[in-house]
Amino acid sequence: MISVFPIPAFTDNYIWCLHNDTHAVVVDPGDAAPVQAFLQQQQLTLTHILITHHHPDHIGGVAELKKANVTVIGPVSQRIAHIDKAVSEADTILLEPLNIAFQVMEVPAHTREHIAFYGEPGLFCGDTLFSAGCGRLFEGTPQQMHQVLQRYAHLPEHTKVYCTHEYTQANLRFALDLLPDDEALLQYATQVNQLRQQNTPTLPTTIAREKKVNPYLRVSERLLAEAVQRKTGALPDNDTETFAAVRHLKDQF
Repeated sequence: MISVFPIPAFTDNYIWCLHNDTHAVVVDPGDAAPVQAFLQQQQLTLTHILITHHHPDHIGGVAELKKANVTVIGPVSQRIAHIDKAVSEADTILLEPLNIAFQVMEVPAHTREHIAFYGEPGLFCGDTLFSAGCGRLFEGTPQQMHQVLQRYAHLPEHTKVYCTHEYTQANLRFALDLLPDDEALLQYATQVNQLRQQNTPTLPTTIAREKKVNPYLRVSERLLAEAVQRKTGALPDNDTETFAAVRHLKDQF
């Protein structure tokens, strides 16, 4: 039986820990200390670290954690030290002794070397998809990110999505500014606000939920294009233009 636990770090990061009764794997450990504390509390041995991209809040704890004979798996990148196994599109990794497998997806846009891990536990997507939002385009284009999110949208709807930041409330404020009367958004915002009042994570989310509430997965809807027109004065010509406009509006929000 595998459990997935969000280890809080910094102000809004989650370091996801997959574990059974004895062993653990962590995803994007930006800070070693909270991981070490959780492992000690649960009496777990860390065997692997999965890395999605090179940003410091995702790799800052790797060097310290690696001292305990841990295998680090991440993208082909000159910007990430300590990787033992570099992986790319369609590679499959088996994580023993948890006995779980992940397929690697290359998902450039937030950064050009960004990858995601998809398997039975769910989708570990780094900073590409957030609940009701998506990552900033630091090294990619709107078209690239749109293509990435469309790949995610075609995964099974029950797929759990393990995003790495607690951005849900802020993303919903923007989404409701675009679509103030959207019933799915209003209901989700109520749920999210209740969770955050209790200091409970809003994650993981699911593909099914995101297809209902995430503006970046709804760019084919006429309603969203018209919302963009109200904000910008111009009606987008296609889904990619709608996506780009929504991402730009979010950057300015």
